[in-house]
Amino acid sequence: MSRAGGRPALAVVGATGAVGTVMLDLLSTRADLWGEIRLIASPRSAGRRLRVRGIEVEVIAISPEAFDGIDIAMFDVPDDISAQWAPIAAGRGAVVVDNSGTFRMDPAVPLVVPEVNPDQAAHRPKGIIANPNCTTLSLIIAVGALHGVFGLAELTVASYQAASGAGQAGIDTLYAQLDKVAGSRTLGQRAGDLRPAVGDFGPFPAPLALNVVPWAGSVRPGGWTSEELKIRNESRKILGLPDLRVHATCVRVPVVTTHSVAVHARFEREVTREGAQRVLRDSPGVVLNDEPERGEFPTPADVVGTDPTWVGRVRQSLDDPCAIDLFVCGDNLRKGAALNTAQIAELVAHELVSR
Repeated sequence: MSRAGGRPALAVVGATGAVGTVMLDLLSTRADLWGEIRLIASPRSAGRRLRVRGIEVEVIAISPEAFDGIDIAMFDVPDDISAQWAPIAAGRGAVVVDNSGTFRMDPAVPLVVPEVNPDQAAHRPKGIIANPNCTTLSLIIAVGALHGVFGLAELTVASYQAASGAGQAGIDTLYAQLDKVAGSRTLGQRAGDLRPAVGDFGPFPAPLALNVVPWAGSVRPGGWTSEELKIRNESRKILGLPDLRVHATCVRVPVVTTHSVAVHARFEREVTREGAQRVLRDSPGVVLNDEPERGEFPTPADVVGTDPTWVGRVRQSLDDPCAIDLFVCGDNLRKGAALNTAQIAELVAHELVSR
């Protein structure tokens, strides 16, 4: 294993993308565990110089040789690129931490959230560890903490997903639409008038500015979307509850960054509001912001750019003493993507160094 000063060598694959940029910021601000940090991207991005840990590093084109001497590789690239290159990187000796959806439901690939199931990171027969979907990550830390105490039985959620969840194209589309509608106070008051006004819908099936769109992801059988099935399937895998009943509706909202989720969780045991608040307050990676009488609860505007999962509006169900309702916000580019990937890589780094 190639290490500088006993430290693992790290590759960031997709370093020039939106999440890759956040990854580089995290590497510069979190504890320095790394020897060499190698930046890898598509051939068209090769030669660019990016700053990480105060040093400018040249981006190199992805190739099998680019992974030689690398101990851990963090991938943030499209599914097809991960499907092609993650096994190559693993075959060259790197442990791959993949942020795409390619391997999440592969039974031979652990799906890891360090605050919930860190032990799973050590069981990686393919040399690959998967990072969950950003919407799942926005809720699973809080739900996982409550599950550990009360035993989760059923989960019903509605997501409010930011434009950046659709990538840079989503961000650019939202800003372009806002520019077009900003001067009008009549739009949105008559059926259909937003559609011609905003122009290009971008990656969304309807106008996002001055609107909410009850669709995120791609179509799946039965009227479901890929995002809704990800919440169901990934929550089951992370929590080790293969038969967990999960009901999800995913909605896109005109927010640039930070996903929100309204959660109704039913448990095997009775759970009071105070009991749930106590668990959440003491859970790593969670910030409880729950004083509604003072107007204190998380919103995307408060949470964007921060690392924790923020939780508020905690209520015991009026009709079921075993159920809790709550509202969760999490920055989908940080904990929802880059931070969780970095945390998994750090778990592996400590493992490698301790051998």
